[in-house]
Order: sequence, then C-alpha cells, then structure tokens
Amino acid sequence: MPKTPLFSWLKSRGTGVLLHPTSLPGDFGVGTLGIEACRFIDFLAAAGMKYWQVCPLGPTGFGDSPYQCFSAFAGNPYLIDLEGLMTFDLLKPDHLRPLRDMPENKVDFGDLYLKSRPILRLVQQNFVRKKLSYLPNYGLYEDFTAKNAGWLETYALFMALKENFGGRPWFEWESPWRSFSKAQSAPKTDALEEAMEVCRFSQYLFFGQWSLVKKYANERGIEIIGDIPLFVSLDSADVWANPEIFQLKKNGLPKSVAGVPPDYFSATGQLWGNPLYDWNELKKDHYRWWMDRLGNNLEMFDVVRFDHFRGLETYWSIPAGAEDATVGKWIKGPGLDFFSAIKKQFPDCRLIAEDLGEITPQVHELLAQTGLPGMAVMQFAFDGNSTNSYLPFNLTANTVLYPGTHDNDTTHGWYEAASEETKHQVRCFLRTGGEEVSWDFIREAYRSVSRLAIIPMQDLLSLDSEARLNTPGASQGNWQWRFTRQHLDQLLTDSAAYLRENAEIYGRAEN
Repeated sequence: MPKTPLFSWLKSRGTGVLLHPTSLPGDFGVGTLGIEACRFIDFLAAAGMKYWQVCPLGPTGFGDSPYQCFSAFAGNPYLIDLEGLMTFDLLKPDHLRPLRDMPENKVDFGDLYLKSRPILRLVQQNFVRKKLSYLPNYGLYEDFTAKNAGWLETYALFMALKENFGGRPWFEWESPWRSFSKAQSAPKTDALEEAMEVCRFSQYLFFGQWSLVKKYANERGIEIIGDIPLFVSLDSADVWANPEIFQLKKNGLPKSVAGVPPDYFSATGQLWGNPLYDWNELKKDHYRWWMDRLGNNLEMFDVVRFDHFRGLETYWSIPAGAEDATVGKWIKGPGLDFFSAIKKQFPDCRLIAEDLGEITPQVHELLAQTGLPGMAVMQFAFDGNSTNSYLPFNLTANTVLYPGTHDNDTTHGWYEAASEETKHQVRCFLRTGGEEVSWDFIREAYRSVSRLAIIPMQDLLSLDSEARLNTPGASQGNWQWRFTRQHLDQLLTDSAAYLRENAEIYGRAEN
C-alpha cells in the first residue's frame, strides 16, 4: 500500500444536484442542451450549489439506458438543442412540429428516435448546402473531426452500418461488415457515406453545445460531475473495433458477462450482459484504450465518477447464457495498478468511486489506496442497526452522500413503501414527523460530515415513486421521467434562497 493515497482532491464542503439532462423541461420530447439547461444552472448558482451531476451522456440503444451505449466516446444526439439551430437558419419552426406533439412529462424514446433522425439529417444537409465550415462558438467542423478521428470514424461507420442492417447488433451483420478490420477497407455505398457524415455532424453539434453548457456552468461557479460506466455494451463500436481487449469467443460473442450477485435490488442479482475486459491484454499497453476513454471524459467534465468501482478490485463473472446472476464467480481485477496508470497520465484528475453493493475488505483497501471519495446512500442507512455504515454519524469526510441515486426510488416514494419499523427509525433519527421526509433527508445531508452532498432533483421537488428514473432489473419504463418549467420556477422562487441559507449554515457555500 502506498504511504500516501494516489489522489486527494475533495478538500472543501459543497452540494450539488443529480439530474440527467434528458429530464430537463422543454417542448420537443426530451431535455436538451438548450436554454432550460442554462436555467437549471442558474438555479444551482442561486441555491449556493457547486456541482451538477449527470449520468453518462453517450448514445443510448435498446432499453434507453445511459449505462448501455453504442459508444464510450460519443455523445447522445437526443440531447442536441434543435431549436437553437434555427438561429443559424439550419431549421425552420415547421421542421420541429413533429417533436412538439410529444409528451412534456416523459421521454418516449421510440417515438423520439423516429422523429429526430430525419431532422438531424436535414440539419446536416443544410449545413452543406450553405457551404458552412463552422457554427459560431462551436469551432471549425474540420478541426472537430480531425481532433476526434480516433473514435469518431469508427463510431460513424458503426452507426451507418447499424442503420443499413435495420438496427441489428454488429454480430448479426453480414460479412465483411461484421469484422471491423474488413469493414474499414470495404467499398462503401453513397448511402453509407452519407449516413456516416450525418453521424459525424451530429457529434459536432452535441460537443459544440455541451462545451457551451459547461462553459456557462463553470462561469457561474458550477462544476459538472460526469459518469463512466465500468463496462461497455456488447453492441457498441468499442467492442466491434477492439475485440482483443474483451473476453470474447472467435465468433465475437462473450465468454462470460458482467453483473452482480443477489443484492438489495434483486434476489437473483443483476445480469447486465456486458462483455468483460481482458485486463491482461489491456495492461500490455498501459491501458491505452482506457486512458483514451478517461481523457475524453476529463475534457467533458470537471469531476468523473467511476461507476461500479468494486469491479476494478474483483468483478462478478457470469457464464454467457446463464438465466440470472446467481451463477458466477469473483475474478481479480486490475486493482491499484490501473489507478497508478491513471495517476501517471492524469496526475490532477478528480475522480469519485461508486463503491456501493457487496464491499469486501479488499475493496475498502483499494479505496483507501487510491484516496478517492466513496459514496453513501441515506436510504440504505435505516435497518435498525446503529453500526450501519450509511448512517450519517458513521460516515467520513471523504464521502459523497446522497439521499438516493438514479437507481433508487425517490425518498418520498421509498418512505411511503417502507415498513413501520423503518419509518419509526427515520422519524426518531431525524426528529421529525415524516410529513416532508424528502426535505428532512436533504437537511440531514447538508448537516452531515460528508464534504459533498448530492441531492436528486426529484427529492428537491418532494416527488413520489411516479418520478423514479430507473428500477434496476426492470426492462421497460426506465429513464423516462421529466420535470416541467413550472417545477423549475418553483425551485427558483421557493427553494433557492432556503437552500443557499442551509449551504451557508453548514459550510457548503463559497466563502
């Protein structure tokens, strides 16, 4: 164990909000990187917050989970603010009419997919027709494609082929396209080239807008916490183009897949199905693919959360084809060597470890060696045991405390479904009657010793289970929740000053 931890960055107290951008309000079926994102940042600043935490921002596929993306490098085109492109005369109001018919309180991803793709294609065609080389404040298009060619060309070809093959996963494509090395050199039709260019340009739009949103946040004292899923989707440009760094059979399918054993969320565990890494192969070139991936995220975000940190110490390996996650075994991960490589490549990076789940002494040791702040969830604290590590008085300062995360029910919904024994413990611990339990949890998080407290947006609004964002193990109905402009107005008018006052009282506001 190193004499001093590799990283030590969380020195001051602060607060933030957990909100995935798809949940932002707006008129076009999904939250985007437009004016409502800026208004939300205005709220964070008014409330004395320091952070905005998001889920992964990659392009989502079947199931709509941001933790199962088509690329570990690309951005989600659903988040592009199409309305903002009218400023550049790339769209007319009538072009957006199909999106205006979509619901305001949830995301219908299937309908969004059908309606947004033709609009993005039209935007790209208009950009070419006008013979433009850039959009104001987005940078030169040619510079963007050159800088990101390492992942962008692979992703564009992958998505164009996926469209060509009716959305089927890459391992069901016809030869020679199933093989990345052969697909690179194979002749491409005009339609394929056109689809690739639309994909490239969509990424230019996403990253151009994201950089403006991040700049807006940073100028107002708000830093953005991003999220790296440990594993990537089997049906992704990453696995298609880099089969050598994954545990795959000769046909490209996984030998074993990722998940977790039975836990709080499921009696049969969670069978994620992601291919597992060949860490021995990755180590040969000092984890180059991972360093590229992390570098991309560190450009996008101020702080990066490592999802499923414990999988870097040991990961749950489930035989491919298993019915659930009960059949599996723990396999040693790269451990401290991986984080030492990160420290060498990015000495000043700021990372958070998602260390929830079945945590062993070895995982605790790795966390101590890295020095990264871990996580605690208040909803897990009330089991009647005073030694519960998630109870606020058992926490350490180098911790990020959440009432709940994107995988939990809202605090209001959780409390309503809890046993009478749990409710009694909550009321006694918080010294309240439980009528506004969401705000009771928020105040306790502010009071806690944890230097960073992150509050889910749903809890700020005291919403019930209807506002839950994700239920692990459920195949449908996730990631759809959105709030409204009225909700945001309510927070700006009724809550911002109170939150700032609490931040000042408990040392979480700027001096």
